[in-house]
Parts: sequence; structure tokens; C-alpha cells
Amino acid sequence: MLGQGKWQTEPAAVAITPLSWGLLGGLFQHHQSFAGDDDRDDVSLLTVQPLVIYNLPQGYYLRSTGIWNFDLENDHHFIPVGLGLGKVWKVDQQTTANLSSPQYTVWHDGDVAPRWQIFVGFNLQFATHHGSALGLTA
Repeated sequence: MLGQGKWQTEPAAVAITPLSWGLLGGLFQHHQSFAGDDDRDDVSLLTVQPLVIYNLPQGYYLRSTGIWNFDLENDHHFIPVGLGLGKVWKVDQQTTANLSSPQYTVWHDGDVAPRWQIFVGFNLQFATHHGSALGLTA
């Protein structure tokens, strides 16, 4: 069981297109409860995350990656839009990135919706012996 006290499934799909100026894509997920404690609320949450990343010189990049939330069970929905800045650099064989993105909710339906959010991240990628990379994001 997860934090909601219900067993959940979470199918996901992602589409990414590398372009000469950066990346364009989206991540789609649907969290759906299917079993668990009857006293706990059911979960049916659709999230859509449009991804626009624009490369700048010297490893910097602009990003807009707000996660749109559609709580289908409780009819609460909100769409944040943000613009953030990130920086990628290499330390020896390890690639790292820091990013920060303030996000403003441009549309919401329901009582619960954040007006402002700040997304801050740190990403590490470790090279493996076969030349591929393992990425961790916090």
C-alpha cells in the first residue's frame, strides 16, 4: 500500500523529441487505486507534464515543466505554468545539473490549488562500464 492507504497502479507514457534548440515532449501518468482500506479515499489522479527545455550557451538552459493535476475522484484540477533556469556541468566523468523553476497556477477548478510553487532539483548521472548512464534526481 502507498501513502493513501490504498493499492494503486500508475501507468505512464512519455514522448520526447530532441531538437536543435533543446527538447520538447510530455509525461503522462494516471494514479488509480484498486484495493485497500474502505475507510480511505479512492485515488484517481491524472498528471500531464509538458516539457520544454531550451539550451543556452555554457551549459545553461531554460525550462518549463509544470505538472498539471486532474484529481478525477474529487473534481479538483489545477494547471501551473513556470519558467526556470538550469545548469549542466561535468565533474570528472560525472554529469550533474541544478535547476530551479517557480510555477504559477494559471487555471484551477475546486477548492484546493496552490497559487505558487517552486520546483528545485539536483540531478546526478553516473557512467557505467558499458558507456550508458544511470541518472538520479532529487
